[in-house]
Amino acid sequence: MAGTERLTKINFVIYVGLMFLITIIIALFGVSVGSVRISFFKILGILFGEAKDTVLQKIIWEIRLPRILMAIAVGGGLSVAGAVFQAILQNPLAEPYILGISSGGSFGAVLSFVLGLSFFGTQILAFAGALIVVLIVFLLGRRFGEIEPGVLLLSGVMVGAFFGSGILIMTSMLDTSLRTAIFWLIGSLSFAETKNLYFVLPVTIFATVILIFNSYKYNVLAIGSEGAKQLGINTNRVKNIAYIVSSLLVGSVVSISGIIGFVGLIVPHVSRMLFGQDYRIIIPSSFFLGASFLILADTLARSVIAPAELPVGAVTAIIGAPVFIYLLKKKFQY
Repeated sequence: MAGTERLTKINFVIYVGLMFLITIIIALFGVSVGSVRISFFKILGILFGEAKDTVLQKIIWEIRLPRILMAIAVGGGLSVAGAVFQAILQNPLAEPYILGISSGGSFGAVLSFVLGLSFFGTQILAFAGALIVVLIVFLLGRRFGEIEPGVLLLSGVMVGAFFGSGILIMTSMLDTSLRTAIFWLIGSLSFAETKNLYFVLPVTIFATVILIFNSYKYNVLAIGSEGAKQLGINTNRVKNIAYIVSSLLVGSVVSISGIIGFVGLIVPHVSRMLFGQDYRIIIPSSFFLGASFLILADTLARSVIAPAELPVGAVTAIIGAPVFIYLLKKKFQY
């Protein structure tokens, strides 16, 4: 394990490099599995332009690879946001959706289904709904000009419940779009297209880089706001930036995939179990672990009842719930 005091640049490079390599291997596995099995060598040949097969090229470039990249963006983004929320709120149960962001995004998405908008319209309304909740919770969760963890969490739960009731009302008004709405509310990567990656992938990478650069400050927050201030950390600024960047990250993800639960809650815990308490390694490791986890979950979701597929959010919940119970039994300290 990498404790806070033992993390060196060499260790950091080794850990990140190893996790990157594992993620690539898992991604290749995800591309190979499906109703049509494709060998690793065939995949590499097509990716590097050394093999010519029109059918397989279309399957890889237009269907499976965009979906794998979407899983990386969504899984990595949710995991990083979960790790940061747990850091700034000092709560191991904090995760992206408990703050109501997903409810806002889902409210916007279901509203678009009621209005009969295109998928692009759904993305816009989902992102707008998430931003509205981010703003409301941010304003309600501040005390004396600084984010108060307990108040922020309760505000997120209440605002999420409010928007959740609106979602239930609107779903009762749907007919032909009901199945799409259910898939969105459970979470699915079936909406993955290359054009959607142009939005969510850059946002995920940019936000993750910002949070990694600030990760050493989250270590100081662990001693409490007063202690952090005495060490020269502007806790108000750190918390505000972390909350806003992480929330925008979650909002962009929700606008594409819907609600995929447990990823942002479970993965940071697993990262701590493997690498210790240092957020300088927890955040990047959470990205790669979350990406790998969602690739595997989505591969399972589209393989179990192929050619049909399960919502990946249902798979992550089935896997995540017992894993989290196990972690609770281990009684990790954060």
